[in-house]
Amino acid sequence: MIQITALPAFTDNYIWLLRHGSDALVVDPGDAQPVLDALRDQQLQLRGVLITHHHPDHIGGLPELLKHHDVPVYGPAAESKTITRLSHQLKDGDCLRLPQFGLELEVIAVPGHTLGHIVYYAAEPGLLLAGDTLFSAGCGRLFEGSPEQMQRSLSRLRQLPGETQIYCAHEYTLANMAFAQQVEPNNTAIKEAVIAAENMRDESRPTLPTRLDRECKINPFLRWDAEEVIASAHAQGAKGADPVSVFAAIRAWKDRY
Repeated sequence: MIQITALPAFTDNYIWLLRHGSDALVVDPGDAQPVLDALRDQQLQLRGVLITHHHPDHIGGLPELLKHHDVPVYGPAAESKTITRLSHQLKDGDCLRLPQFGLELEVIAVPGHTLGHIVYYAAEPGLLLAGDTLFSAGCGRLFEGSPEQMQRSLSRLRQLPGETQIYCAHEYTLANMAFAQQVEPNNTAIKEAVIAAENMRDESRPTLPTRLDRECKINPFLRWDAEEVIASAHAQGAKGADPVSVFAAIRAWKDRY
């Protein structure tokens, strides 16, 4: 059985530590020290690093980490020029097999937040390492991609099984839910989710992972076909009711929020 632990970093980042026995993987180590501390304290052997995209808060710890652990680094081929320590370049549709963890990870290209962003999906045990593409009640800002690209990327993720556990890279949940309530003030699922998230944070617990079926009920960036989301998009200047127009208007509103 694989165990997954959040290693807090910076102000609101999570570096995900995947453990099977004494073997470990880490996802997006923006800072090396939390990883080094966890490996030492839990007496784990690092076996590899998974990268979703090239932003410094996701790769900044790589040089220091690799000084101590000579391990493979997997990441997006499309960003290999900016992630200089990649040993294995991955593209959409690749299957990454990690038998010591009992994992087969499907690589899904999700351009939007960055043009080369990838996520890792394992049908068994049902998990998505989402980086900065999909958050609880939110999605990543479009630093490089277009609304069309991001909506298409999120549409692909929305088609995954509802029980999929989503491991996002930031603790943005409460702020995202505050915005989601503005988009859909009559959505009772969001109100219930806010209470649950507040309780978790009051106890200093991560609000993550979240489940995809839950996100499809509360996340405005997955709900481009919900009537109240469409109405809010029109109020923010959307010219149509098609998914891209709705998504683009809601994303632009969130950027100003």
